[in-house]
Amino acid sequence: MSGENNAKKNIRWSVFIPSFIIIGGGALLGIFNNEWLTKSCSAIFTWSLKNFGWLYQLVAIFCLVVVMILTFSKLGNVRFGGRNAKAKHSFGSWFAMTLTGGIATGCIVYGANEVMIYYGNIYGELNQLGLEPLSAEASYFGMGRVFYNWTFVPYAMYSIVGCAMAYIYFNKKEELSVAASLTPLFGQKIKKGFFRSLIDVVSIVALALGLSSNLGMGLALIGSGLEAAYGIKQGPVVWIILFLIITATFTLASVAGLDKGIKWLANGTSKIFYVLLIFLLIAGPTVYILNMMNVGIGYWADHFWTWGLDPYTVGGEALVTWWTMFDWACWIAYAPLMAIFFAMISYGRTIRQFLIVNWILPSAFGIVWFAVWSGTALNWQDIGKADIIGAITNGIAVSGLWELLKQVPISVLIIPLVMITMIAAFSTTADTMSTTISQICTEGSKYDEEPANWQKVVWGLSIGIIAVIMVIFGGGQQGVEGVKYLSGVGGFCVLPIFILQLASTFKIFFIMWRKKIL
Repeated sequence: MSGENNAKKNIRWSVFIPSFIIIGGGALLGIFNNEWLTKSCSAIFTWSLKNFGWLYQLVAIFCLVVVMILTFSKLGNVRFGGRNAKAKHSFGSWFAMTLTGGIATGCIVYGANEVMIYYGNIYGELNQLGLEPLSAEASYFGMGRVFYNWTFVPYAMYSIVGCAMAYIYFNKKEELSVAASLTPLFGQKIKKGFFRSLIDVVSIVALALGLSSNLGMGLALIGSGLEAAYGIKQGPVVWIILFLIITATFTLASVAGLDKGIKWLANGTSKIFYVLLIFLLIAGPTVYILNMMNVGIGYWADHFWTWGLDPYTVGGEALVTWWTMFDWACWIAYAPLMAIFFAMISYGRTIRQFLIVNWILPSAFGIVWFAVWSGTALNWQDIGKADIIGAITNGIAVSGLWELLKQVPISVLIIPLVMITMIAAFSTTADTMSTTISQICTEGSKYDEEPANWQKVVWGLSIGIIAVIMVIFGGGQQGVEGVKYLSGVGGFCVLPIFILQLASTFKIFFIMWRKKIL
């Protein structure tokens, strides 16, 4: 597929222009008044989580329950595109694109860091739970909590709307847009006029800001790694060079197209993930890792319903609001457009296959990944091999990764490999999303046609520019915090659309299906 095939199709200027202006406006505010932008977005986001945390939790549990039913009921036999539809992508390539196109960057950033923040009570996460920092139970809690935050619940949010989008597009022959996913609720009128454009604009802005947040965090993390491992001081020059490398990588991959660019990058990135996972499992405390994986799963299962329904009353704001609820908001910000990408590559697959690849397998991978990285971090902290908590306390929230990696065998090779993997992982996510955003901004876009290349370049550069501007003009970590709050506000704005998508999904598979009107 070539981007030139779609180059002559009309651009949806009612979506492109407002999205571009809002994203550009955020970048300009980051330059001229970053402190005000950060405080305003933080205030809005804090208010939204304090008042709607209960809703975020109910939405998350609803997604999990519905996805389980779809996977294991007879509905799972339905094939996207009809009974005779043939899948285009191999199983391995399909899984690689869904895994690396989702939250692969987050796995690297938080694999060794998040559990240590809980374990050391660095930001007060254990205060309201009565757990003693650095205790055995604190380690069990940390493992269980990262499993909860990074596996079956959040992946259900992507999977449920992706499943509905694939069915509506391939089987009901609707257009490829967020608005089209709401036709079971509102009929064809939702795809016309102001509301259609509004829905797509909000979804694009939320996603673009979320990607900018991830890129900003990536710049800070890689920059901290260069400083910790090689003594290269962080600053605007380092951040701009990293921005140019990352943005060029995902923009070129997006321009190359799904088959030649995104699939190739996803396959390569996933293989590096597997190599890193196996290497650390062998090089790390293998038996301890396996024991803690079991214990973490058990602790998670014991506390599942309390964690799943607590808006912050039990766990406190430091833990629930600023970790789990923030995560849910970011997942929701991504979900509407991530669903379109997942749908685009699922032609010829059944609902059960779709949910195995987009829900079960990434969640299982997340359990193994966090067991290995988090288990190694806990063990090495306890035996004094690495002071990961000290590195986080004296640096930024993601600094512990480099302290851990400095202690692994052949760290001189592993550290640059992890940096390359981070660049590749983010690039894979970003190129899938810049392609998807371009699809939404194109009239009559189809899953097997690429949008115009100039659009991919524009959106790729826009995502990169807002991140580097916020990091530079916000003063490094402060700028990252600012764009994180922007991302969170975007997730709150998308929440009503996401809830409508869930209602649409429920109507499709549990009302219309039973009445045999599908």
